[in-house]
Amino acid sequence: MIDYQPFLQQLNSHDDYRESLGSWLQQIPEQISKGLDEKRYGDLPRWKSVLAQLPDWPIASYDLNQAAISLTGNHPLSPEQQQDFQQQLQGLHPWRKGPFNLMGVEIDTEWRSDWKWDRLKDHIEPLNGRKVLDIGCGSGYHCWRMRGAGAELVIGIDPTPLFIVQFFTLQKYIQDHHVTVLPMGIEHLPHKMRFFDTVFSMGVLYHRRSPFDHLMELRDSLCQGGELVLETLVIEGKEGEVLVPEGRYARMGNVWFLPSCPTMMLWLKKVGFKDIQLVDVTDTSTEEQRSTEWMTFHSLQQFLDPEDSSKSIEGYPAPRRAIFTAKAP
Repeated sequence: MIDYQPFLQQLNSHDDYRESLGSWLQQIPEQISKGLDEKRYGDLPRWKSVLAQLPDWPIASYDLNQAAISLTGNHPLSPEQQQDFQQQLQGLHPWRKGPFNLMGVEIDTEWRSDWKWDRLKDHIEPLNGRKVLDIGCGSGYHCWRMRGAGAELVIGIDPTPLFIVQFFTLQKYIQDHHVTVLPMGIEHLPHKMRFFDTVFSMGVLYHRRSPFDHLMELRDSLCQGGELVLETLVIEGKEGEVLVPEGRYARMGNVWFLPSCPTMMLWLKKVGFKDIQLVDVTDTSTEEQRSTEWMTFHSLQQFLDPEDSSKSIEGYPAPRRAIFTAKAP
């Protein structure tokens, strides 16, 4: 089941959290209720039913520090149990961020999210003991990796109810209430909360109509000197160059701004970030993002020009992603 009470109790029992988060702690339950409104999300009862019917197998161990987040049961599953478990988990299709290995069932997600983690993990401040926010976190794959890297508290936010149910699929077995995913967007966080030591915004900026508003929200969610880890689509180009797609971009309808790397660094500087670093630029490959049996819809291969994979289907430069780090003033 989806139960936030252990997480909320932990926040309320921690003097520093309670003092820093203030009235937001009282607002969170209502925000959760709105974010998981079954009248608004017609498929949510079905997804919750899948979660409720998952077997209560005891877990011997789990590993948050390898490519596929892995759960190991006290006893190996029989072939019949494994097949039934896989069918249950596929009831939560599509699985986009991962991968996972749950008691021997390998969930081969659309994204090899571990590749992104490997590109950034050696370039960020150590997460040990830090309070972390992951914006647009999907099923929470990176939240678990952050916890595995030693974060004291990890809060993911994502407004998509299916991803919340997928997160609680793992939480059902792991039961680590230092990690949660809340059904909301960054606009639901307190204004200028200045609470988190590290904030991740990965794959979000280009979906925002106002990139500067998003960057200021990120800045204001960080404590002084806290670190932003920003990953976004970029183009080749000089300072000041930005692609604004006329229509869709790689078949996505809500892409607004794709800056060059120098432009992105200028934007970060303009809103007050310090120590801005470009730590990685990588073209997205059809090995990193692709259709699988766990995500059977079209994926990157169908979003590229079939005659020229260096271009999107619309003729724009193919997806290229950059990772930046910066410190909050």
